[in-house]
Amino acid sequence: MRHRKAGRRLGRGSAHRKAMMRNIVTSLIMHERISTTEAKAKELRSLAEKLVTLGKRGDLHARRQAAAVVKSKEALSKLFSDFADRFKERPGGYTRVLKTGFRIGDNASMAIIEFLPDEKKAVEPEEEKPKKAKKAKKAVEEEVAAE
Repeated sequence: MRHRKAGRRLGRGSAHRKAMMRNIVTSLIMHERISTTEAKAKELRSLAEKLVTLGKRGDLHARRQAAAVVKSKEALSKLFSDFADRFKERPGGYTRVLKTGFRIGDNASMAIIEFLPDEKKAVEPEEEKPKKAKKAKKAVEEEVAAE
């Protein structure tokens, strides 16, 4: 029975699995979007979300906890500056997993895991002109032409 056993084994030993997840989460932070197997993406999602929460906290202890997982100084600074600002108002759910099909060699189900875009930049309402403006403009042009 596997009662209360969280996480996936991914066919690897514990040290290999831990090192692999550290490498993948560092790549995800640097590139913001990576392609991997669906099982790895789903497992990576929880680790990435915990790291973003540490980045939002922003204190020294949180930085040291994140540095124990993220093995790149550039990724660590990006986590504590860019992602902390981007997800400041968001209570959770910083990533999404999109299924992309199956790998050609071994038919493994593949997925893309990515951080959500910045809501402030993504939602910029365009100014819509009233539909009657074209008709009104055309009527004014006809009046000018008639004179």
